[in-house]
Amino acid sequence: MVDKVRTNVTIDWTLREDVRAHLRVLVKRTLRNYGYPPDKQENATQTVLQQAEVLSEARAA
Repeated sequence: MVDKVRTNVTIDWTLREDVRAHLRVLVKRTLRNYGYPPDKQENATQTVLQQAEVLSEARAA
C-alpha cells in the first residue's frame, strides 16, 4: 500500500481534492483485495491518508 500511495502522490496532493479522492479509491481497492472488513474500510482509509500526510510533511522538511 505504501508503494501505491507514494507512486500516486503529487506535490500538492494535500490541497487537491481530486488527487485525494483518487488515493482514497486506491486505498479502498487495496483493502478490499486483501479481505479487509467493509465496515472498517472508511476508518482505515482515513488513517492511511493521515499517515501519508505526516510522511509527506516529514519528507518536505
